[in-house]
Amino acid sequence: MNQLQTPSRLLSVVRTLLRPLVHLLLRYQVTFPVLAPILKQLYVEVAEQDFPIEGKKQTESRLSLLTGIHRKDVKRLRQEAAEHIEAPASVSLGGQMVAFWLSTPGYQKKGKPLPLPRQSQTTGDISFETLVETVGRQDIRPRAVLDEWLRLGVVRLINSDTGNIADDQIELCNEAFIPSDGEDEKLFYLGRNLSDHIKTASHNLLPDAQPRLERSVYYGSLSAEAVDELHQFYREQSMELLKKVNEKARELKQSSPGDYRMNAGVYYAQEQSSDKAEDNKSGANHES
Repeated sequence: MNQLQTPSRLLSVVRTLLRPLVHLLLRYQVTFPVLAPILKQLYVEVAEQDFPIEGKKQTESRLSLLTGIHRKDVKRLRQEAAEHIEAPASVSLGGQMVAFWLSTPGYQKKGKPLPLPRQSQTTGDISFETLVETVGRQDIRPRAVLDEWLRLGVVRLINSDTGNIADDQIELCNEAFIPSDGEDEKLFYLGRNLSDHIKTASHNLLPDAQPRLERSVYYGSLSAEAVDELHQFYREQSMELLKKVNEKARELKQSSPGDYRMNAGVYYAQEQSSDKAEDNKSGANHES
């Protein structure tokens, strides 16, 4: 494929990629006039940061040439600070605490999170209170974390028969920090995970790049019951893998610290299909 053919083929793929995003935007009543200036600013920002010429200053003229945006708009957009969305506090702290729960002896058994006593009996013993104090900051109260996690559906409170809250148990509902409620948290993961997936797929298009892992299995012509069964099977198998990756990452963070990050995830998609030609590709295994 030559350089003239590539943009046309790429735009066809981008149209497919953007369709679910446009669906999401319309669901939240985000119209095109609201999105357009964000895209314009992103074009300038990415061109300036990711496409420099070594030893030369980025000028408005060059950025205008790269992006197709008028030079006056380029100058204005370079002066405007783009909004940076920080991760909700519950995401960063919550993810760390769940990771600790899933990988630390005493808090899990064979990778399965154990129910934790709500309060400590002695200093530093195994409990939800100790978990929060160990992973979180000292000024964060375990009760505040518990109330928030109960709201999000991350944990379940098992009240004791004694009526003593010290005997209550806290059970982890989700073996990964996926709130059943809490829109800010879900939107954060939407942005981070899909962005990372696109970065990996884009990296794999580079001719001389060492491919990064990107694999999928596709089957069509399945019943609704079959895809539901496959979903449950995949959920169970993938959770076991993610727990092992989490445990290994915690070990390496201690033995081999640095300034890199990683993000490994899984997804499962299903819908009723009207594309018989696509369904005939049953058994396709994509691998990069």
